[in-house]
Amino acid sequence: MTNHTPQHEHTHQSHDAIVKRLKRAEGHLRSIVTMIEDGRACVDIAQQLHAVEKAVLQAKRTLIQDHIDHCLEHAVDAMASGEGASLEEFKQITKYL
Repeated sequence: MTNHTPQHEHTHQSHDAIVKRLKRAEGHLRSIVTMIEDGRACVDIAQQLHAVEKAVLQAKRTLIQDHIDHCLEHAVDAMASGEGASLEEFKQITKYL
C-alpha cells in the first residue's frame, strides 16, 4: 500500500459510515486470528473470513460509488475548462471497481 497524499482534502458524507464499518471489520478480523490460534474449525473460520471480506468489499463499493456520485460533475466541469487532473483521478478510481 502506498502513502498517497491527496492534493486536496476529499471527504464525503459516507466516509464516517465507511470508517465505522472498517473498524468493525478490523475487530472481527482480530477475533478470527484468535479463532485460528485457538484451533477452531476451519468451516467456522472460513465463514467469519467471508463476512469480513463482504464488509470490506461493501466499504470499497460505497466509497467508489460516493466518489463517482459527487466527483463526476467536477470532472466534467474540469474537462470543459481544459483541466485533465480531475478526469485522470476519475479514471484511476474506476480501476478498483
